[in-house]
Amino acid sequence: MQFSSRSTIPNVRRTPSLSLFPTRVRRIGALLFFGLASLALAPQLQAQGANAILGEWLNADEDAKVTIYQEGDRYFGKVSWLKNPTDDNGKPRVDEENPKAELRTRPIKGLVLLQDFRYDDGEWKGGSIYDPKNGKTYDCYMDLKDDGRLKIRGFVMGMRALGRTTYWTR
Repeated sequence: MQFSSRSTIPNVRRTPSLSLFPTRVRRIGALLFFGLASLALAPQLQAQGANAILGEWLNADEDAKVTIYQEGDRYFGKVSWLKNPTDDNGKPRVDEENPKAELRTRPIKGLVLLQDFRYDDGEWKGGSIYDPKNGKTYDCYMDLKDDGRLKIRGFVMGMRALGRTTYWTR
């Protein structure tokens, strides 16, 4: 048996490659193809990430559900369910803590709590959250955690360090 330094199979001659392009050029071409394909898909993948928060969320106190929806490139959230939708008199709960007297009669159910969020670099930011329990509005950002919880951080004076964090679940 004879062994060639180029082949490990005995008595077999290697046929020269009939490819028009050398291996290195084919590899570079494949890398360019996959690179361009991933650039073309990037907006779709980002949209999937951005839309990951859409749907219904249960707040941390488990007494309300908020439906997050999209309008254009912005995200909003409104109260879609209340554990106790009526007061002691059987009337719908209203926004009685609102600092504006003319808004104190609006129902909590259907109230838009989350406003004007934009998705950027893995989080929703630039929006605000209204807390009907104290009638205050805060700057806010949201982050979807790996365990599926939605981290919501409300803060004041544009400083993320001055605020409070809560987690919502599906």
